[in-house]
Amino acid sequence: MPKITYIEHDGRAHEVEVKPGLSVMEGAVRNNVPGIDADCGGACACATCHVYVDEAWREATGKPSAMEESMLDFAEGVEPNSRLSCQIRVSDALNGLIVRLPANQH
Repeated sequence: MPKITYIEHDGRAHEVEVKPGLSVMEGAVRNNVPGIDADCGGACACATCHVYVDEAWREATGKPSAMEESMLDFAEGVEPNSRLSCQIRVSDALNGLIVRLPANQH
């Protein structure tokens, strides 16, 4: 099963196994990773699952859709590597993925 590392804004890391087919957000929620609120449950209707994808993984996770980019407008601290974790599907190719969590989710 792919392992994903979620790094909190204070540097605390959580490495968890996430079943392929789930989203990065679902992996965080199911493993009680703090910092991903996921208010909309993964419908790309909020920005409370905002993450920063590690530079080494940007190509592998793909580019955000127009809808995702629109929702990122509501997130604080958006950077070029910002993504909504509900829009990143886990696959074996993402084994080792590293995402960082912003200080605040709104």
